[in-house]
Amino acid sequence: MTLRPWWGALLVSLLLGCTPDKPIRIGFIGGLSDRASDTGEAGRNGMALAVEQRNQAGGIHGRRIEIVVQDDAQDPAKALAAIHALVAAQVDAVVGPFTSSVAAVVVPVLNQARLTTISPTVTSGDFVGQDDYFIRVNRTTRDNAIDYARLLYQRGQRRVAAAYDARNASYSDSWRKEFRAAFTAQGGQLVAEVAFASQADTGFGDIVEKMLAAQPDGLLFIASAIDVGRLAQQAEKRAPHMPASASEWAASESLIELGGQAVEDLLIAQSYNRDDTSARYLGFHKAYLARFAREPGFSTIAAYDATTVLLQAMERQERGESVQQAILKYGPFQGLQQSIQFDRYGDTPRKVYFTEVHGGQFVLLK
Repeated sequence: MTLRPWWGALLVSLLLGCTPDKPIRIGFIGGLSDRASDTGEAGRNGMALAVEQRNQAGGIHGRRIEIVVQDDAQDPAKALAAIHALVAAQVDAVVGPFTSSVAAVVVPVLNQARLTTISPTVTSGDFVGQDDYFIRVNRTTRDNAIDYARLLYQRGQRRVAAAYDARNASYSDSWRKEFRAAFTAQGGQLVAEVAFASQADTGFGDIVEKMLAAQPDGLLFIASAIDVGRLAQQAEKRAPHMPASASEWAASESLIELGGQAVEDLLIAQSYNRDDTSARYLGFHKAYLARFAREPGFSTIAAYDATTVLLQAMERQERGESVQQAILKYGPFQGLQQSIQFDRYGDTPRKVYFTEVHGGQFVLLK
């Protein structure tokens, strides 16, 4: 039988109407091959679990979600190439980045492309109060530094020496300056501020020597888990009874694995409650262990929350609304342990929990 032109066009239209809607594509950008890759890998896993669970529940209005992964390698040039690749792939939104230094590189590109991006862990004050396409589910360096300054002073520390990773300057500079201001206001003094660039051959013993030369009564490390572990090991050799603390950036499972006995009694804040016994968190924890055969970390929880916010906003998104508008409009969103509500700039508060390392475990302060 020969089809008339109009019948052929109708048949094509019907066939097209039967094809499934194209998937929603969400980009991921994080460090998967650098010295702080533990944060990026844990974040990627948290995002993957959130997406898998949503797909098992039917996706978003019947559309499946796909993840497009890009490694920023904690390197400005690679981060720029990675974000351009996500823009070229025409993803619908992005989860990441996980460090403030990478955010400083990629956010201008994202804003130019009008691509909504939600970061699980970026805290630098450089990104607070900005009317742009960059959303954060974490609190700020100011919030964290003020809490640390208050707690260290309460514990009797008056002269604190800090070492900080200048490679993530947007974060470490902001954190250090906020801590200095808050600690000074308490009556304390930041007696040393030792910069270093995180590399395999970094002389961590020399860094600790410079910190101790200022005769502090406490050490503060503003760095990733791998570097805090090595700094703590050098501090244990030179000043074994000196109180030490580390910024929340290092609060991953790798800290204990790499630091060993040297990180015992280390004070560090967590962005989630590891002892949570709620059904929601226990269900997540069980699913994560079954899927990845390891404990979730702070970036896992943050990425799971960030992805959950994004998917909930997309589900509620109305015709003509951008993803960014939906995130700002349709909150609060239910995270694993707390409700997440954004202000007009895409900023949100987040509760933290101070812990100490005891017996190779993060133990909540009572």
